Amino acid sequence: MIKGKKVGLRAVEKEDLPFLRDWRNIPEFRKHFREVRELSLTDQEAWFEHLQKTKHINYMFTIVDLDSQKPIGAAGLLYINWIIRSADFSFYIGDQEKYIGNDGIAEESAGLLINYGFDNLNLHKIWMELYEFDKEKINFFINEFKFKKDGLLRDNCFEGGSYHDSWIISLLNK
Repeated sequence: MIKGKKVGLRAVEKEDLPFLRDWRNIPEFRKHFREVRELSLTDQEAWFEHLQKTKHINYMFTIVDLDSQKPIGAAGLLYINWIIRSADFSFYIGDQEKYIGNDGIAEESAGLLINYGFDNLNLHKIWMELYEFDKEKINFFINEFKFKKDGLLRDNCFEGGSYHDSWIISLLNK
């Protein structure tokens, strides 16, 4: 387990799947994800099986409260490209439908995973695609961790009856 002061990151276990499914199905969360359909437990189990087969390019973690050991979110470094040493960053706090929240949990959790990516996996770049209306997450990563806007994908998401742009943001290991 990767431990901080309040939270830890541990490998996703089968018993985490109902939590992950329930959090991913929160409508306010789901609109921010590439997979926008309602997920079943069978969908989560298939995802988990795929994750087990692709451990060399997908590092997915359950965020846990260290005091209670209760799952509170999910974070991952996905689609790792070992040639250019980059990974797609996935992250949310599902507990109490926080998404990001302002209690320091998101900062510590994201910081643990960013440090793990740079210090342990020797990544050069951590990036993510965020929809333009996901202001909370865009501001969080730009302000807290100094991610930079790399590019814009026009009309790359359909939500609420209209098209929206995606931002690609990244952080380099310097």
